[in-house]
Amino acid sequence: MNKAKLIILIVAVAVLASCGTTTTVPITGRKQHMMVSDEKVLSLSNQQYAEYMKTAKPSTNVANTNMVKRVGQNLANAVVAYLNANGLSSEVANYKWEFNLVQDKQVNAFCMPGGKIVVYEGLLPVTQDETSLAIVLGHEIAHAVAKHSAEQMSTLIRQQYGAQALSVLMQGAGASSGLQNIAGTVFGLGAKGASAKYSRNHESEADHLGIIFAAMAGYDPQKAVDFWKRMSQATGGGSKSWLSTHPTDATRIAQIQAWMPEAMKYYKPQTVVSTNKKNTVQTKKKNTTTQKKKSITKKARRK
Repeated sequence: MNKAKLIILIVAVAVLASCGTTTTVPITGRKQHMMVSDEKVLSLSNQQYAEYMKTAKPSTNVANTNMVKRVGQNLANAVVAYLNANGLSSEVANYKWEFNLVQDKQVNAFCMPGGKIVVYEGLLPVTQDETSLAIVLGHEIAHAVAKHSAEQMSTLIRQQYGAQALSVLMQGAGASSGLQNIAGTVFGLGAKGASAKYSRNHESEADHLGIIFAAMAGYDPQKAVDFWKRMSQATGGGSKSWLSTHPTDATRIAQIQAWMPEAMKYYKPQTVVSTNKKNTVQTKKKNTTTQKKKSITKKARRK
């Protein structure tokens, strides 16, 4: 390596080491060192999401579409309420929530940075009910809240450690082609949909946050165990953890069970409006009528 290249490399490493910001993941408290700003991540993810939605086919099932929107919004409301209540209101501005159900047989769903959520129709036979759907959407929303995409992009930038990485960092508000390529690798949106490249630790953290977000929204987090068992069956038992970024099914379920006491602290069942009062009134009327009949019968016997 000649002297000029060595100087460039040293400068690049120094800039990479000094640039960026340190953030904290909500609830878990894990520290992250980010090399890209929220603005850049949101700009790049919105571009890729818009391209994907141009070719996606929205579901024609009105009931299921409404269910996805309803469950998704319940989770979004719970997350926003938590952020506002815990000194993280500045983060709320990063989310422009959108919920879509698309025609695709894949057993999958994804949430882009900024709260753009897509559910594939192939997932619904496995979720079977709104609570299990909330478990999935909680997991996907957790990836966005924990900024896993930005963290993965930051990791790739640091791994480059050269003039190319330095030029990416020095672009300012604009996104270079190098950063766009990194974003494409991380987001993984293409003709076949999402295949985000998250680490195994990220997937576990999303499981952890996901059941808590579901609990915050009023969905029973204990249903997560049964759901992931069904998911294991639907995907043929999953893959070995050393061959996949996802934990093994057994590991995932064991972790979820360990986190359950924490999740249950956030769980408050949804309030359901009923007509019990009306029924009670009707019951009282029937009881009053019955009492009158009994009184008349007693008087007749006395006579």
